[in-house]
Amino acid sequence: MPIRGINHSSFVSDETPYFKSLADLDEWCAKSLGAKKLRGVLPYTPRNATEGVNVQGDSGGKLLVCHDYKGGYTESLTAPSYTFNFWAHCDTFVYFAHHRVTIPPSGWITAAHRHGVKMLGTLIFEHAESEADCLRLLVGPLPKSPSGPARSSPNMTLPVSPHYARVLADLAYQRGFDGYLLNIEIPLRGGVEQTRAVTLWIALLERELKRTVGEHAHVIWYDSVIVDGRLAWQDRLNSINLPFFLPSTAFFSNYTWRSHYPNATAQYLLSLDQSLSSRPKQLQDLFIGVDVWGRGSHGGGGFGLYKAISHIDPKFLGLSVALFGHAWTWESEQDKPGWSWKSWWDYERKLWLGPAKKDEVVPVPDWSPREGEPACEHGAFVPIAEFFPRHPPPNPADLPFFTSFSPGVGWAWFVRGTRVLQTDHGWTDLDKTTSIGDLVFPRPALAWEGGDREDALPEATSELSMDDAWLGGSSLVVSVAAPGSEAEDAFFRCVWLPIQSLSITPGKSYRMSVVLKTSGPVDIDVGASIKALVPGLSAEFEISHVSAPSEGAALPGGWSEVTLDFKLPIQRDLDLLSAAGLVVGFACEDPTEPVEFTIHVGALSVYPNPSSHEHTVVEPKVIWADVVRDAPASGFTGVLTWGTGMSLGPVPTISLTSPEDTRPCWVLDDAIPGFLYFNIYVASHTGQGSAVVPEQATFIGTTGLDGRENRFYIDPACLPPEVSSAQAVRLYVQGVTDRGRVLEWEDCAFIDMRRS
Repeated sequence: MPIRGINHSSFVSDETPYFKSLADLDEWCAKSLGAKKLRGVLPYTPRNATEGVNVQGDSGGKLLVCHDYKGGYTESLTAPSYTFNFWAHCDTFVYFAHHRVTIPPSGWITAAHRHGVKMLGTLIFEHAESEADCLRLLVGPLPKSPSGPARSSPNMTLPVSPHYARVLADLAYQRGFDGYLLNIEIPLRGGVEQTRAVTLWIALLERELKRTVGEHAHVIWYDSVIVDGRLAWQDRLNSINLPFFLPSTAFFSNYTWRSHYPNATAQYLLSLDQSLSSRPKQLQDLFIGVDVWGRGSHGGGGFGLYKAISHIDPKFLGLSVALFGHAWTWESEQDKPGWSWKSWWDYERKLWLGPAKKDEVVPVPDWSPREGEPACEHGAFVPIAEFFPRHPPPNPADLPFFTSFSPGVGWAWFVRGTRVLQTDHGWTDLDKTTSIGDLVFPRPALAWEGGDREDALPEATSELSMDDAWLGGSSLVVSVAAPGSEAEDAFFRCVWLPIQSLSITPGKSYRMSVVLKTSGPVDIDVGASIKALVPGLSAEFEISHVSAPSEGAALPGGWSEVTLDFKLPIQRDLDLLSAAGLVVGFACEDPTEPVEFTIHVGALSVYPNPSSHEHTVVEPKVIWADVVRDAPASGFTGVLTWGTGMSLGPVPTISLTSPEDTRPCWVLDDAIPGFLYFNIYVASHTGQGSAVVPEQATFIGTTGLDGRENRFYIDPACLPPEVSSAQAVRLYVQGVTDRGRVLEWEDCAFIDMRRS
């Protein structure tokens, strides 16, 4: 997370990130009875069915990404780490590690939920020492006192307790994630008696998860043991692993399959008689495993992944894909000479989206089919994203959309265009991950605005800048190169630059805000706009310019803000796929000469407008702050907490004509802004009535890493040197709303600490 200093205390991180055994889980459960839900983790908001998203009806395959990277929990407060940024193509994300119970870090959960993606933890049993725990999973914890059945029976079989199903469901609810991948990679020595009990336990877990977490909760079975208890990966669905799939939400096959296995899996499922099933299984419930490292996978992994995915054929056959170990791009390259975050980002983006240059040929690794497997031609490289639809994030009416184009890493931190933190080592904070702009990579798709022109379109490239930002640690940079033109009207040309896909409800009014700046040798006029991406739709958005709160005032760093209201004045059953972007006009003194210019986009937000102008808008604020010192007290350390609330603004004059007046005195807008995160500052003072102003305070960090609401651990490592000799400090809490607004200081709070 963006935090001052290095070598921070573990108190700034997630509480109990994993459990090594079920006994550890029970111990935590006993100590944490009634533990509060982590309100700092963003709840799951589903994506709506959206007209214009390129899917084969509801039958297209989905993408599951399984994050297995160096044992998990490698994210660093004070260094760039691997982050995932292609959420638009992903349906489910599994945080995987080799602990008994792996809990996704809170930042990963928020990042997934911000994009409408489900986040799962992992329950794993591997190696011989796990066998006792696997049996404990079924029967529950046993008492230490002698106990047994009241009467023995020759027909007695292994009982199944709901204990761990309930505990694991409660854990998922408390931490804010959406289910589990079940991975039993040990033989079940109880044979059919034990495997049958496992299937019952799976059903109990799914029932508890759906009851506790929600209907969207998932239980995914990994292809491992078979019905007689042997550990025998099948690489496909068949009769000897089917019973484990039926009570689960989905099936994750092993990844060493032969080229005809995906089709055999599909045919097997379609041949099943599911007429009596309350929840018939679909082809998209079958996630066919592909190892990005290429361990036994068709195509050899890496830039040969497309060969395996083409056999799974998610678009037309309808099977889903489970990518395992996708951080290969980082782990396999990070020790090579000249490696950097930027070189990794180029490499990662190429694997997922394709090369930035149109005509670049991507080398594909040599690979040969296994002995006895037929040769198959796959052609040139195809990026992963080409196999899956690009889904917009949740409708901004359900979850306000905001992006500062953050990949979850950075080297600096900006607040309203002002750099408040600069580091040499960098930082990672998945909680700060936002969309990178799903329509501008691998390259922007410019189009002439206002009709076709005969002259050549400008070319554009896109990148993320870590050197300048409006909010957070990065911004989007689009560089435009326009060729010279002999056209009579070429002195002024105008292009449409789509940046972000959105799911928009027809008939509903929204507001869009874009913070940007431009540079170049030409006059550039930039405005925000939105366009529908549904083929054949004749209706256009009604767009009206709105004076931004900052309009007319110079913003720090040369930034400016453009704001508009928009509505699509038609009625449709589904949301419509749309693009938020910029209309860029540029004027040239000599249009026959080529010209280049740059657009920096610092923030883009979209959220619903009140239903009418009569609605009273509710504004968030920080009401109070408090601090509890560490015991024994040592300097200025402890836990900073605060309370938030809402303000209704100035009190109106009430004018009622009579007791029968049907007009309410006021109507509240029900779209109440929330908070993305909070910035924390500190200022030293003498403690004797000295004047302290928040503008002179020093930034020390943000919230978000530990998932706790309205809390920040004041670690000595994050305090500036001048604090060491101060008699007192003042701590400030500054909120940043989910619409990308930094609260004014009058809506923030402070607390004083005196040296003990």
